Amino acid sequence: MHSRFTRPVQSFAGYIFDCDGTLADSMPLHHESWQFSLRECGAPFDFNWELFASRGGMPLEQTVLELNRQFDCKLDAARIAALQRVHFEARIKDLQPIREVTDFAHEMSRVSPVSVASGNLRLQVIHSLEAIGVGEIFDIIITPEQVQHGKPHPDMFLLAAERMGVAPQDCLVLEDSPLGIEAAKRAGMSWALVREALPMTGKTR
Repeated sequence: MHSRFTRPVQSFAGYIFDCDGTLADSMPLHHESWQFSLRECGAPFDFNWELFASRGGMPLEQTVLELNRQFDCKLDAARIAALQRVHFEARIKDLQPIREVTDFAHEMSRVSPVSVASGNLRLQVIHSLEAIGVGEIFDIIITPEQVQHGKPHPDMFLLAAERMGVAPQDCLVLEDSPLGIEAAKRAGMSWALVREALPMTGKTR
């Protein structure tokens, strides 16, 4: 089985981690919760894995609005997001860490500032981090409630860098989604992609 990501050769002054699919192996559960909530609200399309993955990192309500535009429907974004969160929260205790990434996070936290920037609500992110055993190392948690625009905009990553006291160009972002990587690029940060297949890393400087 391939490594989930390639450790960077160089050191960085600060490290920003996505939560779902990066620290927590939570994407299958999120997909299941999305399918449940969309089905409950009568969505007229199949929310398959490819469609789900294409929205990775986007705030839940914004995801529904994008789906409404894509499929020309009028789903209730607030209700679907609420159902998704309740369904996911009920099983959050079953979450498992992506061990390579959580081990890396523990190591880096001993020598550099670390933070989390996630598209989910703050309370759910905190619960997820606690469930996978890394809650104590992340004092800085950035979520959509704190910024004007979520991923792929750079707002969350820039705020995380500011809170860590690190210049954007000296940060490494660990992400599993194309939207998250795009946000890192827009922020002028280096990035590493976490995934199941062959890992890929890149830099913007």
